[in-house]
Amino acid sequence: MKYKIAVGEKKFEVEIGTIKDGFARVTVNDEAYEVNIENFAEVTGTGTIKQSSPEAVATRKQTPEPVFSEAPKAADPDSAPAVGSGAVAAPISGLILEVKVEVGDTVTVGQELAVVEAMKMENSISSEISGKVLEIRVQPGAQVSTGDVLMIIQ
Repeated sequence: MKYKIAVGEKKFEVEIGTIKDGFARVTVNDEAYEVNIENFAEVTGTGTIKQSSPEAVATRKQTPEPVFSEAPKAADPDSAPAVGSGAVAAPISGLILEVKVEVGDTVTVGQELAVVEAMKMENSISSEISGKVLEIRVQPGAQVSTGDVLMIIQ
């Protein structure tokens, strides 16, 4: 889902993609970034963030805090998260209206997984990876916050 954000007079289209181990794939005005979610453990309730190996950190593209007065810089295409595993997180706070998959289902990139209602609008949550649904942590009627893990796909 793309969010249209205004900071002062500047306009941005922001899409939050796959979130894994405290890192998120984010697109700002069609420019891709991998960002570190510093409060990932706090918002997901997972305790401490698992530290990556020094080799993984060295190869991961580090993105500074966004400066909205400058145009975003292109991300390294090699920094894309691995296809086939990951947590599906709520991109927005709201009410889960529908879960469209079951544990054990095989999903493909772009497949609709769930529908969340936020600000009286229905928002589709689609898979950003292909794989098997291992776990579903929400059900219709559940309130979720941004970043809450909805399901695990591997």
